[in-house]
Amino acid sequence: MDNFIEMAQYLLSSDIRMASPVLIAALGLVIMEKSGIVNLGCEGTMLLGSFTAVYFSRLFGGPWLGLLGAGVCGMVVGLFFALIVVGLRANQIVTGISFNLVILGLTSTLNRLVFGLSGQAAKAPNFTPIEIPGLSSIPLIGPFFSQMGPVYLAFLMVPALDWFFKKTTIGLRIRSVGEYPQAADVAGVNVQLTRFLTIIAGSFFISVAGGFLSIGLLSIFTENMVSGRGFIAMAVVIFGKWSPWGILAAALLFGFGDAAQIKLQTGGSSVPYQILMMIPYILTILALSGFVGRSRAPAASGKPYSYE
Repeated sequence: MDNFIEMAQYLLSSDIRMASPVLIAALGLVIMEKSGIVNLGCEGTMLLGSFTAVYFSRLFGGPWLGLLGAGVCGMVVGLFFALIVVGLRANQIVTGISFNLVILGLTSTLNRLVFGLSGQAAKAPNFTPIEIPGLSSIPLIGPFFSQMGPVYLAFLMVPALDWFFKKTTIGLRIRSVGEYPQAADVAGVNVQLTRFLTIIAGSFFISVAGGFLSIGLLSIFTENMVSGRGFIAMAVVIFGKWSPWGILAAALLFGFGDAAQIKLQTGGSSVPYQILMMIPYILTILALSGFVGRSRAPAASGKPYSYE
């Protein structure tokens, strides 16, 4: 029984921790998608956040300032993305893929220039767990109350965003722009400005997600360390049906797969580690293939809007 509780606590703690970067990125994506923007550049934005978080946390000597610096850099990337897809009405899919390629090369180059070829100098200050007295000692669910600060914030974002989109005037305007921008325009909503702002806000959270991956989970930056989590975040948005609560459930599914494969590797499993590393991605694909037909994106998703 004690072994079962210990295993359950380990998986729960690891699940929550591993799911957090994907959850934050997916919530950033849903802010954009609610206004009709599809950003395949999530992978690149997360990767830039991973690098800049390490750089700024080392520069300022603290992980929170590192995350803030990553978020600001993400907003700059979001501004450029918005200028291209909203201002110039370029294809959102092609633009996002182009951003991924450019940022992959940029971060690799900067990593070698700043931290050297070995990358050994790319270590950064890490977050320490914050235990909530009383709650952290509860059997089974105690690990949820002994997490790093960004993890708590990630989970608090879920009800906050759900309330924002359903109960606030700004949230309803964002949803109207994503569903029927022509009607929103007639009603006096500035469609272009709304999309600009959602892209910048969403990019902030996506970059912070990448930053937490580097200074929250690993305390180091390595080239291409996001390893597809940006695309997983997009799948999580679809699996979660563009709902913050659904996104939370989908992110926890991915996190559980990630936690399970790490436990199997450290437990001395005879299965090749390459196959074990596939577990979270296989789980996500299986879940997505079963639900994608039942999901409905915002009606104007991916479609440029012109006032003409």
